Amino acid sequence: MFSGFPQAMHYNRPMMETGQTTAESLQTLPEARPRESVFLVGLMGAGKTSVGKMLAKRLNKTFYDSDHVIEARTGVRIPVIFEIEGEAGFRGRESAVLQELTALDNIVLATGGGAVLAPENREALHARGTVVYLRASVDELWNRTRHDRNRPLLQTADPRARLAQLHEQRDPLYREVAHIVLDTGTQSLKSLIGRLEASLARRAADTEQHAS
Repeated sequence: MFSGFPQAMHYNRPMMETGQTTAESLQTLPEARPRESVFLVGLMGAGKTSVGKMLAKRLNKTFYDSDHVIEARTGVRIPVIFEIEGEAGFRGRESAVLQELTALDNIVLATGGGAVLAPENREALHARGTVVYLRASVDELWNRTRHDRNRPLLQTADPRARLAQLHEQRDPLYREVAHIVLDTGTQSLKSLIGRLEASLARRAADTEQHAS
């Protein structure tokens, strides 16, 4: 088992494309607290990794994907861990990694779909950063995952029915842990990121107001 974290993706803030100066932009849309982390939760296919990478780039934060960290540490893909250790074995590894990652500052973390199953994971996520639930319908999630063979929980006779079952079981847990719920729908990634940044800014402003 590998020690430490693999090299994370780190991004620098891009130049603004709106024509506004930095001061004008900040007046229009206040930024989230600079060191605060953002944790993305949601079912498989919700877009956590894609959203997380772009959000980290825009907010100048370090990006981690908890599943990728687990794979780098074990040297095998997630389905292999499920095959050898079962889901319980994987969940134990996942909880250990989440406890470490959520303790870091200034990151964007894409979690696995089942990260919210353990109460200690939900507590760590909710207490240590801003949790965003990327919500999508079963039909949307199925369209995004139906050809993906790296989803061990969908390797069943009726994977769509299994996805619907997971949605029913986990949606209340995602809502419980989330500070922000964002419907992904069929919009572009750029549009989704814009909405998410606005939601994070509103939350930061509300937090600042209540603290003053």
